[in-house]
Amino acid sequence: MLCIDRIALREIHLALKEPFRISSGIESTRRILLLEIADRGGASVWAECVAQALPNYTPETIDTAWLAIREWLAPRLLGRSLDGPDIVHDLLAENIRGHNMAKAALEMGAWGLASEMQRVPLSKLLGGTRDRVPTGISLGIQSAPERLVERARAAVDAGYRKIKLKIQPTQDVDYVRAVRRALGDDVEIMADANAAYTIADAEHLAQLDEFHLIMLEQPLGADDLLQLAELQRRMKTPLCLDESITDLNRARSMIELGSGRIINIKPGRVGGFTASKAIHDLCEKAGIPVWCGGMLETGVGRAYNVALASLPNFSLPGDLSPSARYWRQDVVSPEWTMDAEGMVHVPQDKPGLGVTVDAEFIESLTTRVETLRGTSTQVAV
Repeated sequence: MLCIDRIALREIHLALKEPFRISSGIESTRRILLLEIADRGGASVWAECVAQALPNYTPETIDTAWLAIREWLAPRLLGRSLDGPDIVHDLLAENIRGHNMAKAALEMGAWGLASEMQRVPLSKLLGGTRDRVPTGISLGIQSAPERLVERARAAVDAGYRKIKLKIQPTQDVDYVRAVRRALGDDVEIMADANAAYTIADAEHLAQLDEFHLIMLEQPLGADDLLQLAELQRRMKTPLCLDESITDLNRARSMIELGSGRIINIKPGRVGGFTASKAIHDLCEKAGIPVWCGGMLETGVGRAYNVALASLPNFSLPGDLSPSARYWRQDVVSPEWTMDAEGMVHVPQDKPGLGVTVDAEFIESLTTRVETLRGTSTQVAV
């Protein structure tokens, strides 16, 4: 039984080690929304909302998520006795459309809190079956193919199991060709367009087939399932959908229409763990592989992703890079690392998230705090 009596919202600013560029923009410093969720019995856990500063990935932002949590979502949980975390998804979904990342932060936090209270690792509570998960790396758009080759070679040397190349119009085929020639045919490479193309680019995108990519991720817009199905018919490379998959029904539509052959499950994008598990199970029955994507999370968000990726149908390497890939200092201890075989270890020796949150460091990064207790709030800036 859960009885949440306090939810603290906290915005921190954390600089990336280097700017990260995709087709929709460049990010140098992350504005990050962290939640501290406490039960009446004294247990507490941290969670992370993965909404970004601008609405360039989904319509959500850190500011809309903050508002949604405070005004509509948190009041549905505060002071209420909950039989378990698996009912939170439906409680938050009723008559509230969208705001999946805001909902996910609370829903995943409820799973984290339950794992703390039951004294079991989060991965076990979710039904995870593995103690190690393979990880890939996402390489942002570079100024020249030679620069991308340099980054890709370093990633292979570091042991990453999958190399993801961000692309956009004019910086695509030649860049991928250069990497494939440099690394050879044995390295698993994929490209990610972040919806930067239209169906008019189908013939151009089909040139990527010659590079034997394991997938091309989200080449067209999130709502273009019919056009994605047409593109998939015209390409040998499997299409992987990311932004298009916002819930179980969208995953089912992808499968029925043939709009793609792989799904990137980001729990924040689909509304949390309950939806992620439902999509995972649907895909497992349909023979569709899935993998866990990333949103430049801190070590808090990474803990939830690693737990999810331990489920059996997460058969492709996820975007679960070590803390040092993005941050000079992460907000958790121990920081997330990768072994020589490109595997991230799933915490099995302690309950909950498996890492300790550095509250003092978070306090030094904080720009605003709001604490929700029942019908009252306390705000500090």
